[in-house]
Amino acid sequence: MKKLFTTICLAAAAFAGVNAQQALWGAAPVVSPDIHEDNTVTFRFKAPKAVRVQVTGDFLPTQKVEIPNFGTYDAPGVVDLVEGKDGVWEYTTPEPLKPELYSYSFNVDGLRVMDPSNVYAIRDVATVTNVFLIGGERADLYKVNDVPHGTVSRMWYDSPELGMKRRLTVYTPAGYETSGKKYPVFYLLHGAGGDEEAWIALGRTAQILDNLIAQGKAQPMIVVMTNGNASQEAAPGESKDGFVAPSMSMQNSKDNKFMEGSFERSFKDVVKFVDKTFRTKANKANRAIAGLSMGGFHSMHISKYYPDMFDYIGLFSAAIMPSNNTSCDVYTDIEGKLAIQFAKKPALYYIAIGNTDFLYKANVEYRQLLDSKGYKYEYYETGEGHIWKNWRIYLTEFAPKLFKK
Repeated sequence: MKKLFTTICLAAAAFAGVNAQQALWGAAPVVSPDIHEDNTVTFRFKAPKAVRVQVTGDFLPTQKVEIPNFGTYDAPGVVDLVEGKDGVWEYTTPEPLKPELYSYSFNVDGLRVMDPSNVYAIRDVATVTNVFLIGGERADLYKVNDVPHGTVSRMWYDSPELGMKRRLTVYTPAGYETSGKKYPVFYLLHGAGGDEEAWIALGRTAQILDNLIAQGKAQPMIVVMTNGNASQEAAPGESKDGFVAPSMSMQNSKDNKFMEGSFERSFKDVVKFVDKTFRTKANKANRAIAGLSMGGFHSMHISKYYPDMFDYIGLFSAAIMPSNNTSCDVYTDIEGKLAIQFAKKPALYYIAIGNTDFLYKANVEYRQLLDSKGYKYEYYETGEGHIWKNWRIYLTEFAPKLFKK
């Protein structure tokens, strides 16, 4: 009887192991993306009944796309795959790809689909794409390397200004838990449609900070990534609203808190929570704020609304001015508030943008305003447009400049 029982247990264990491997059996019998030694890349998709298969991604030349209310921007290009043996379609890049984190997806007979051979994917607003990394040069900062690693936490804080509990993402550097030291804080803000997950996923913030700190190029610091949509508690799927569809909209139709300046005013709630919860150097000299696009807009207006809060300000591809008809106290008398802010001599005011960005002209005009007043700032210009490739670059350039005063 005991022998029979043992046999049954072994059989059950084997059956459980077989079930656990079913996902492996269902994997597509192709390799994609296939990164070759010379950094050319082959994409494959098995679709024997398909008429046309295409791949689109930011490794291809861009195409101009018009977005209502946002303007024209550079979208990923599209190229056809060629059908080969057993219905496997292929495309190989004609030239080696430069080091970078790339995103892509397939289009099969007009239907956008993910790569079934690649489990690595990232959400950007409402779009999920596969990703792959070509190492080398700056892109090595985006990799998980053999260095001490920090900790990434999702936390909830109370915002009396907004009347709700809200979620944020926090990076603490390697050794924070045991060092007993106090640290400077860098507040890093996302763009329109993003949330508190954007910089940690698409921006590779943890990897970049781990590597820069390990190389001695950046000071150990806490990085706080907020949700800049004032009417949201948290990222889609992470609040009581449930699995709502992500959207580029920054607020709901009956609660226009973005243009009311509520997020900017409420930022004191974030800083108060962080200083209370973490071991921070709680003063202006040890606080930085930066953001991309809408987050650059927020960084600009928060830093001048609270001129004694941040000594380091970064505007990455920033939206600059609000609508002309606003009466919100956050956005009115911009020149007067800037005069107060720059009279207090911020340690760094940093502006970065791509030369084909749809916000490039607005940034040129803003710099002309700063120049006319004699306000000091650093300017960094890249090629291309309103893309994560640029924002990761700006983070790698900006972070080493912080807290060196």
